[in-house]
Amino acid sequence: MTNHYYTQNPDVLHEEHHWPFTLLGNELLFTTDNGVFSKNRVDYGSRVLLDAFDGDKTPAGPWLDLGTGYGPIGLALAKHWPDRHVTMVDVNELALSLARQNAVANQIENVEIKTSDIYSEVTQRYAAIITNPPVRAGKSVVSTMLTSAKDYLLPGGTLTVVLQKKQGAPSAKKSMTATFGNCTIIKKDKGYYILESTLMSD
Repeated sequence: MTNHYYTQNPDVLHEEHHWPFTLLGNELLFTTDNGVFSKNRVDYGSRVLLDAFDGDKTPAGPWLDLGTGYGPIGLALAKHWPDRHVTMVDVNELALSLARQNAVANQIENVEIKTSDIYSEVTQRYAAIITNPPVRAGKSVVSTMLTSAKDYLLPGGTLTVVLQKKQGAPSAKKSMTATFGNCTIIKKDKGYYILESTLMSD
């Protein structure tokens, strides 16, 4: 089967949806399709993550939306913080094409949207990495997203993650603590945990 949202080219019958959604105080227009995660609305976890993320406390530099899907997190951040550059990556080519459409539709230009299997095509360090990881892709994928983030953060940069308690938030917290030496639960909401680690300067 290749029709999972975390595969490179989902084999799906196309059925585009168009709908508005307000994120971080801005109404955004989204086009979605079969073969992407949460195609009918922005999922609750992503909304909790966006509301909890404090971009103003991150150091100077660009941000990375890891596993962007059709782009709700990255585009909401870029719209709300127009002075920041946001790189948006995913392995799903269909989702990326939708993310590009959505960036144009919402006149958001401070983004770069590109293909990357986790960090495979990530070539720089970021002031923040934000992710709603694809839990269904398996624990090893999620673990790599979290533990390898350290190699792609600037000093003082943050990794901010949303996970449900029942989908491994407690073990993710242990893993992030082991990797970064710190991990804080910055918000809990309806079983969703927002976890954040900071890359301390040497």
